Amino acid sequence: MFSDYSNRLYWKIALTLISILVILGVGYMFIASYTSNKYFQEVNQRLYGGIAEHLVKETKPLVNGVPDTTATHDIMHSMMVINPSAEVYLLNPEGKIIDYVVPYKTVRRERVNLEPIQQFIKDKGQCFVMGDDPKNPDETKVFSAAPIYENEKLTGYAYIILASEEQTEVASSLFSSFIMRNGLFMFLLALIGSLILGMIAVWYITRSLRRITSTVRRFKEGDLSARVPQNEKGDLVMLADTYNEMADRIESNIEEIKGVERFRRELIANVSHDLRTPLAIMQGYIETMLMKKDNMTPIDLDKYLNIVFDSSKKLSLMVTQLFEYSKLEANEIKPEKEKFFVSELAQDTAMRYQILAEKKNIDLKLDAEPGLPMVFADISLVERVIQNLLDNALKFTPENGEIKLVLKHADKGVEIRIEDSGPGIPMDEQLHIFERYTQTAVGRKKKSGAGLGLAIAKKILEIHNSTIKVTSQLNQGTAFHFQLAGVE
Repeated sequence: MFSDYSNRLYWKIALTLISILVILGVGYMFIASYTSNKYFQEVNQRLYGGIAEHLVKETKPLVNGVPDTTATHDIMHSMMVINPSAEVYLLNPEGKIIDYVVPYKTVRRERVNLEPIQQFIKDKGQCFVMGDDPKNPDETKVFSAAPIYENEKLTGYAYIILASEEQTEVASSLFSSFIMRNGLFMFLLALIGSLILGMIAVWYITRSLRRITSTVRRFKEGDLSARVPQNEKGDLVMLADTYNEMADRIESNIEEIKGVERFRRELIANVSHDLRTPLAIMQGYIETMLMKKDNMTPIDLDKYLNIVFDSSKKLSLMVTQLFEYSKLEANEIKPEKEKFFVSELAQDTAMRYQILAEKKNIDLKLDAEPGLPMVFADISLVERVIQNLLDNALKFTPENGEIKLVLKHADKGVEIRIEDSGPGIPMDEQLHIFERYTQTAVGRKKKSGAGLGLAIAKKILEIHNSTIKVTSQLNQGTAFHFQLAGVE
């Protein structure tokens, strides 16, 4: 398919080139004909431009402003024998024709425009100029002209057409024949030569295109690594670069789709695994209560119901986290940003967690610098991040420990920091704690949570163009911190 397309493109370019050459050839012949005719007329004027002056010197064409026909006609006829194409006219000072010697056809003009004549006389015949043709009012011809003076008074002009109508017809016929014989031959020779060179050039230019189409064919057939090499881009660098970028993006999208599919399978497997434990606990204790309902004491009944209730809460938390993370992973959550004081949000959140901290004898403190600027973010999502980090801190901080929620100025806004006095995180585990379903060794021992809290916090901060970082040392506690962009 690509080969056929490349061949069609090659022949389309070739036919276009042929059409252009034909048009240029016809235009060249037309221009050559026009310019050659002008060249012939200018040469004729340069060669015979002094005839009129010679006529005036050899005879007195006008006597008292009246043509001396006896003398002048003999000389005029003699000149026409030498140059049969000449047409001789005598004009008065206003340009009116008062006498002429013209073969064959009659004169159709009574007056001749004097401006070209005066320009010819002024330039002494050195500039190419054309004047009126008395026999053809709509045409102009090359001419020779000279003033006629009597007693130093201008009494008229000698006006000689150098290329008569008969000469023009003969010259045109001969020139057309020349163009048809020699011009057509030269045109065909140039056309064939240009066509051969053009076809070679087109083949050379489309060589890069053929290489690119070959690469595209490989990509289509499943070779996702097919790229146009740097040394084969040729003259189509932009097309080759565009294809390479497109192929990279397609391959990246395919890998992303594969990653989503892997995530879907992992999600199903982890959901099945994580939900099985609390469901099994709930099912076991409910079956026990059903079997021993007649012999069960109120104390045992309360104990079993509390265990079932705790398992249901864990189950609900897991489902909520799984649902929330799947929406974040699929980019279905769009932040609704607004301006707010994060110090007020932190204070409200700390107050709610104070009761949970007191149950474990943990000292929860809020340390916020004064004069913190407002931030621009989704208030509910930022609250979710702080809650997840506080949940994590409460989970790993031992009794009589300490948790700090610190807010301070940062270069571009406000930095939020949650510190705890827990066991710390080993260095080799710090690189993976923000990955989904990843728990530290201590977390796995506690058997609490699905390992999604930090992953959710990271995702939320990513859609806020922020990052979360961890600082921790074994037996010296852990600190999570991130920044939010401030507004004035």
